[in-house]
Amino acid sequence: MDIKKMIEELVEKIQKDPDVLKKFNENPVACLEKLLDVDLPDEQVEKLIDGIKAKLTLDKVGDILGGLGGLFGKK
Repeated sequence: MDIKKMIEELVEKIQKDPDVLKKFNENPVACLEKLLDVDLPDEQVEKLIDGIKAKLTLDKVGDILGGLGGLFGKK
C-alpha cells in the first residue's frame, strides 16, 4: 500500500467536497473509513490522518501565499 499516493487521493476527495471536509474535521477516523470503505487498524488510520492534515495545511498556506503575490504585482 502506497501511503503517499493514498494521502494524495484522499486529500483530493476531501478538498473537492465541503461536506466531506466538514466530516473529516469533525471525525477524521469515521470519515476515512467511509471514504476507503474499509476498517483499518488505528495505527494506519492515524498515519493517514496526520498526512492528510499536513497536506491540507500546506495546500492552504500555498493558496494564501499565492494570493499575496498579487499584492506585489506578481501573479
